[in-house]
Amino acid sequence: MGHPFLHNNLLAKEKRIHMKAILFDLDGTLLPMDTEAFIKNYTKELAPKVAHIVEPDQFIKALWTGTEAMMSNKDAAKTNETVFMNAFLPIAEVEKDEIWPVLDNFYNYDFASFSYLTSPTSSAREIVNTALTKGYKVAIATNPVFPKVAIEHRLEWAGLKDLPLDHVTYYENSYYTKPHTEYYQSIAEELGVNTNDCVMVGNDKQEDMAAGNCGMKTYLVHGHVIDRGTDSFAVNDEGTLEQLTKDISDNTGIFKT
Repeated sequence: MGHPFLHNNLLAKEKRIHMKAILFDLDGTLLPMDTEAFIKNYTKELAPKVAHIVEPDQFIKALWTGTEAMMSNKDAAKTNETVFMNAFLPIAEVEKDEIWPVLDNFYNYDFASFSYLTSPTSSAREIVNTALTKGYKVAIATNPVFPKVAIEHRLEWAGLKDLPLDHVTYYENSYYTKPHTEYYQSIAEELGVNTNDCVMVGNDKQEDMAAGNCGMKTYLVHGHVIDRGTDSFAVNDEGTLEQLTKDISDNTGIFKT
């Protein structure tokens, strides 16, 4: 007959769940920035580029209407790009063929110059490399309201573009946005893991920590914390990027095995 203490210890180890995937937010987390200032500059620079097609105030109204449509969408049959386009074009009163080439050119070239509005840190590459080395599946879970090319620019600024990431969300390949649970569930499905095997790492107390609603563990990154003072979600762990790197490397905190 086995010793009951040893038997109970084995059961405890069997029940302990080892996280299989880490979802990282980008803006304000792996790529430190003042998000509000970034968005303000982005709209200020973009509107004049299309002024020969649509009046700037009308364009900004259409832009935010399209963005709000993506933020509220839960139609699994429509990508965020389609949702944006369907809401944006009627208010801008233009055809897609008129304005999309101009927008594409802006994101391909002008957007790349916005890196000065961010404060890249070597910790971002170190932490993602650490996660990959430890065998975690890694997703960049940035709110997918921008096209792929814009998000790739931001990955490059953060020093992450060449890393073997398992998934990156952008508006062409996503059907939901933060803080909807469907957004987080869809990433887990894409990674081939259960939501309760994932950790969501982010700086936004509402949009990122909402991942806990579908069973994910959450890690709040210090430095550029956003708290709107509205919904309150559980935070399982928190700290700096340096502390998070150590936790992943040493299997401590919520990464304990």
